[in-house]
Amino acid sequence: MKAVTTNTIHFTPWHLRDRTRNLRHELARTVQSNFFYSFLFLPKQKRQAIIDVYAFCRAIDDTVDDVVEGPSRSEEARVELDKWREELESLYAGRPATPIGGKLQRVLLRFPMPKEYFEEMINGCEMDLDWNHYETFEELYRYCFRVASITGLMCIEIFGYRSPAAREYAVNLGVALQLTNILRDLKEDAARGRVYLPQEDMRRFGYSVADLRNGVVNDNFRDLMKFECDRARSYYRRAAECLSEEDLPTMTAAVTMGRIYYGLLKRIEQVNYDVFNHRIRLHRPERFLIALGEWVKAIGRRGERESGRGGEGETRR
Repeated sequence: MKAVTTNTIHFTPWHLRDRTRNLRHELARTVQSNFFYSFLFLPKQKRQAIIDVYAFCRAIDDTVDDVVEGPSRSEEARVELDKWREELESLYAGRPATPIGGKLQRVLLRFPMPKEYFEEMINGCEMDLDWNHYETFEELYRYCFRVASITGLMCIEIFGYRSPAAREYAVNLGVALQLTNILRDLKEDAARGRVYLPQEDMRRFGYSVADLRNGVVNDNFRDLMKFECDRARSYYRRAAECLSEEDLPTMTAAVTMGRIYYGLLKRIEQVNYDVFNHRIRLHRPERFLIALGEWVKAIGRRGERESGRGGEGETRR
């Protein structure tokens, strides 16, 4: 797979207008707005591949996302998940039965990925039907790996990479992003009966599930949140340590995602951890400038490499 050449991405107002108009329409059905800014400047083929992969992942996530506690609704969701497992088997046998599966099949012809990635992702979503709390961080890590790190591993197969350490980068960044999501969405998740903070941590800091559901903000809560934010920060750091210089040109979308979510983590700290009474987000101009800045830097790096090596080499997976 060839790395992206510098003339693929345009930054003139009319190019950005067309790109955002088309991309926003596609992404509105598949991914959250933070992903929109991360993938905004990807070349068309890779951007469409990301959209199609996320459409498959989103369909599975939506199957369980709105399930409230109750056995009948959970069983319905399990039946739907099994249908997606069947579709996955059909897809890898070359016979997808759904439009989403058909689009994903075309992606896999260009960017092969192990079937196990999608199986793990389905298993991760299913955990939300079986677990409404996690006793230890080790249990939570397994969930984060399945629902976020696996997605990162899918994405890097589309981005392209040279160093095997890119896989560790994807895994650690996925955990960091998911932990940030968990801390940002404490209020919403608690309202749906889900508590992702490890119970062992809550006991350590003297903060109960009842406190969480009632939105109690006290010193115990702030100490707990500082501990969890520090843990998330450590995974951002581990990810950065795994990203090699040679993979920076193709990992710009992932780096952008990391920077946006790291900004959310800092925003949590800036409101003194009170996620119950503050909306934690970066405004659109902030996210756009992060994305634009990272892609400009990527173009500069590619230019330096091309001038130093006489052209870009093959990018391996």
